[in-house]
Amino acid sequence: MSLMLTPENTLPADGVAGTLIGRAWVPGHVAGPSPIALRSDGVFDLSDRFATLSDLLETESPLAAVRQTPGTFIASVEALLANTGPDTDPSKPSLLPPLDLQVIKAAGVTFAASMIERVIEEQASGDAAKAEAVRATVHSVIGDNLRSIVPGSEQAMRLKAWLIEQGMWSQYLEVGIGPDAEIFTKAPVLSAVGSGSHIGIHPGSQWNNPEPEVVLAVNSRGQILGASLGNDVNLRDFEGRSALLLSKAKDNNASCAIGPFIRLFDEGFSLDDVRACVVDLEVQGEDGYRLRGSSSMSQISRDPQDLASQTLNGNHQYPDGFLLFLGTLFAPTADRDHAGSGFTHKLGDRVSISSPLLGSLHNQVIHSCDATPWTFGVGALLRNLASRGLLAR
Repeated sequence: MSLMLTPENTLPADGVAGTLIGRAWVPGHVAGPSPIALRSDGVFDLSDRFATLSDLLETESPLAAVRQTPGTFIASVEALLANTGPDTDPSKPSLLPPLDLQVIKAAGVTFAASMIERVIEEQASGDAAKAEAVRATVHSVIGDNLRSIVPGSEQAMRLKAWLIEQGMWSQYLEVGIGPDAEIFTKAPVLSAVGSGSHIGIHPGSQWNNPEPEVVLAVNSRGQILGASLGNDVNLRDFEGRSALLLSKAKDNNASCAIGPFIRLFDEGFSLDDVRACVVDLEVQGEDGYRLRGSSSMSQISRDPQDLASQTLNGNHQYPDGFLLFLGTLFAPTADRDHAGSGFTHKLGDRVSISSPLLGSLHNQVIHSCDATPWTFGVGALLRNLASRGLLAR
């Protein structure tokens, strides 16, 4: 299945009416990554003023900075998207994930339904074949009405005490209804892939799934500036065997996808729109299989502002800002191959994550060891910017 990107399958429902920024690989005497802005008359390189996207988001007003920076025209939106994917033409601009020096953080277990699925993973010890029986037991004890519980509240603490008595307490319930959110580092700086790229699944995993999420763009002062979409690819069998395998379950080559762009908050888009948005997921297999699902941000247990505040505060700083995955309601349980097998990816699956105001993120599943190796790190970025004369300012 082709991963050809077009404005129709990529842009938000209102096209480029919003303030859309990102990054592109720009050819030239010395090719390299540049911050970009999408406008009605095309895609514009902003590197004459901002060497990195992080630099742009660290200004006093990124929205004003984008509007006041004409930039250099590099391509039409159609041409940029058409040249994005595994087989790009290096002589033409191509789309990159919309972040560079920002740390990639993630909040886990932020929805009641996915929290219960994490408990099931743990109780089943990562064995998908045992999950259905465990799911019935967990639901008989916990139920599925935890959404009304305010994390850290007196009611939540009473529920915690009762679950301990029932022998059903879990580390996932601790971060789901306790006072402290689960905040972890999803992937290293510069390691994310963008729309049109392959996403990687560890070849040793037999139970895994996509996690469609909203991703906040936050600067070093803790200001939430906009949002994007992300796929927090997850290995349920690895994490289910032990929470100490979280890093191996989450951080593999090409296992973090973000894009297609960051939509900055402006007159037509705000944090309240993030709080109300619905993120849709579609998985299309080369075997004809199709899975659809959605995650409604209105059902999140912790407010996005609270999650951002629990990430950056007096105890932890991020001088170049960070992008924060907000977690997902979606946890697929429908059988793919046979009864009791549940869902897991197959090679070649095309994964599309979309939301009307944020556009669509498209990726295709491959083994992590077969994805394009990650070689362009912080050192390479600094050398590239220096060679283009973008650091001498």
